[in-house]
Amino acid sequence: MSVEALSRGNWLARGFGALGLGRANLNLRLGAAIIVGWALIAVFAPWIAPYDPITHNLADKLQGPSLLHPLGTDNFGRDILSRVIYGARIDLQMGVLGVLFPFLIGTTLGAIAGYAGGWVDILLMRILDVVLAFPFLVLMLAIIAILQPGLTSFYIALALVGWVSYARLVRAQVLVLKTSDFVTAARSLGFGRFRILFRHILPNCIAGSIVFSMSDVVLVVLAGSSISYLGLGVQPPTAEWGVMIAEGQNFITTAWWITTFPGLAIVLMAFGFSLLADGLAERFGLRQP
Repeated sequence: MSVEALSRGNWLARGFGALGLGRANLNLRLGAAIIVGWALIAVFAPWIAPYDPITHNLADKLQGPSLLHPLGTDNFGRDILSRVIYGARIDLQMGVLGVLFPFLIGTTLGAIAGYAGGWVDILLMRILDVVLAFPFLVLMLAIIAILQPGLTSFYIALALVGWVSYARLVRAQVLVLKTSDFVTAARSLGFGRFRILFRHILPNCIAGSIVFSMSDVVLVVLAGSSISYLGLGVQPPTAEWGVMIAEGQNFITTAWWITTFPGLAIVLMAFGFSLLADGLAERFGLRQP
């Protein structure tokens, strides 16, 4: 059996097996269904939404749920259902892109530090300690304030702050795997460090990071909505769930639907990613039955 088969056999058995819908567990199926549902809503928003999400209609302002407006209207007469539908585009984008960049940066740096060791590992750990010394949300708010409010600043802040968790996770696993038999066999065959790390070690320790990223999406969606609520994220009149909650806070006692339905949308999306993370953890064998 080749070194590639030895090093990747366990990954293939667990990783590709996790994609088998026939044997997928209930959490994985339900979580995937919820996220795919939100993705379809986001893609087909122009055809699904009954009204323009940003057009004002003061004659219909603060109307409760009805046949014309199933989720009611806000203080500008905008249809809440249409804004929730279009808001799925922004919040799903924030969740996916907000995790993608930290995942790539943290996984790469953690793998290199764990395998190289020495001063490279020490330097990364000191940088990591500095980032962890500050509260996550406070550091993000500071970075966004230094730049300017908006989605670009949000992604930059996440990339600068969120990579540390992935780096720690991957580094710890690489430190264990680099002494494995298949790595020793690869070295004896004269394989280079780059090939050993990225073709043999990393595929065997990436599963934990993938599962963690699904859970991290939940935190990113909540952080993005919170930052938009504070006025440092997505700016009005763009339809985004955090912005909608902020706009409806002054009407919470008289027009509860303005804040309730976008809040429920956040909860449902977070619930979907949580189920997906739990299902993947079970399929990858990272959670005890």
